[in-house]
Amino acid sequence: MDTDQRVAHAGAAQLARLYSPGKRLQEWICVVLCISLVAVNFLFLMRHFSTDHFSKLIIAMFAGIVTADFASGLIHWGADTWGSVDIPVIGKAFIRPFREHHIDPTAITRHDFIETNGDNCMFAVVPLAHMTCRFIADSPDVVRDAYPWHCYLFCLSVFVTMTNQIHKWSHSYFGLPRGVGALQDLHVILPRKHHRVHHIAPHETYFCITTGWLNYPLEQIGFWRHLEHLITSVTGQKPRTDDMKWARKVE
Repeated sequence: MDTDQRVAHAGAAQLARLYSPGKRLQEWICVVLCISLVAVNFLFLMRHFSTDHFSKLIIAMFAGIVTADFASGLIHWGADTWGSVDIPVIGKAFIRPFREHHIDPTAITRHDFIETNGDNCMFAVVPLAHMTCRFIADSPDVVRDAYPWHCYLFCLSVFVTMTNQIHKWSHSYFGLPRGVGALQDLHVILPRKHHRVHHIAPHETYFCITTGWLNYPLEQIGFWRHLEHLITSVTGQKPRTDDMKWARKVE
């Protein structure tokens, strides 16, 4: 796809062109590994399932989802607020999409499955691989005792994997599956109206994009503002400097 045709803003067009074949390969590898590990671990969980610790399983799964929401906010805040596209390796590979997204929020709706989910799959590969190793190496008694922890880790990994797809749905106003719309309306996953708060310049709040459950309480305690003030006082760096530079680019 010709990226120049996808976006009109000069900065967004330049950022879109930085999406490289090497980056695409990394995303493909991560998606294949992640989906394979999710399937393998799901089978292990079904094989060892027991109702002995049912209440612990419910708590573990809920905690995994909440942790994924907080992790999405922390990574989103970090990439939005600090760093630069010019940083070697990670700048073009991982910070670039965040800069493009603020300039052209609907670009994500034109990304295919691989581009949308590749980086999130990368983050989930390590905990999922660890789970697989433990299921293979540990005795049945050890697996049984650790089962709630494995459920927590599995839910965390699955929702981390799904985060950017959920984020994409929050920018999609046409063609959404009916079930996705229902989950948004029930605020089980990030709703569209809720996420619009983040896209009010200068993009300094409501960073959690998995379920969005933590956005309101974190905003009420000023979590991100306090963290930014601390970093600025220690390093002298101002938040969102690079983000504003790209937003103002005209050529």
